[in-house]
Amino acid sequence: MRIVIAEDSVLLLDGLTRLLAAEGHTVTGHRTADELVAALSRPGAALPDLLVTDVRMPPSHTDEGLRAALHLRSLHPDLPILVLSQYVEQRYASELLARGAHALGYVLKDRVADVDAFLDAVDRVAGGGTVIDPEVVTQVIARSRRSDLDRLTRREREVLALMAEGRSNTAIADRLVVGMPAVEKHVTSILTKLGLPPDADDNRRVLAVLRWLDENGARP
Repeated sequence: MRIVIAEDSVLLLDGLTRLLAAEGHTVTGHRTADELVAALSRPGAALPDLLVTDVRMPPSHTDEGLRAALHLRSLHPDLPILVLSQYVEQRYASELLARGAHALGYVLKDRVADVDAFLDAVDRVAGGGTVIDPEVVTQVIARSRRSDLDRLTRREREVLALMAEGRSNTAIADRLVVGMPAVEKHVTSILTKLGLPPDADDNRRVLAVLRWLDENGARP
């Protein structure tokens, strides 16, 4: 797999490059957002199978990395993007998902220390999946205000948190040590309480997560 990394930290860029190269991937690194955009926006440029980018990059170290990723995603809607952040940036997580939930991920840099978890996120996002760091979900829950989410039971909140991590019903059942029928019942109840009726054109699981972020004032 061909992977492009945008990261201004020399040590982290080198570490990620070595880790992914050891897995057989071809890795190209960029240390500024401008360099990244220039490389992938030029006519005839070959798109990577996955873009891994930091949020805060030079020169202002605010949101250049994310803005570059969103710009490239607007040019290439199918470009898989995995965002790495030092901190939980709820607004950025929401904005990223609001642009289209397929092949997108948002994880904290601390997770890179868990090699298996990071490589799993790489594979899932490159394969078209959605990965949201559990800590992002946890902090959004902690700041929850009165909304449709207040109608959810404690167990339904646990299920929604696992849904937000991109887990399947089977994986949720394994984590909570319950049967599949119970998980399916909870998921149906969550979607109903959030007013998300069946729609063949939308991924209701992702819409449920977006609703969660919206209700906390996270969407710009």
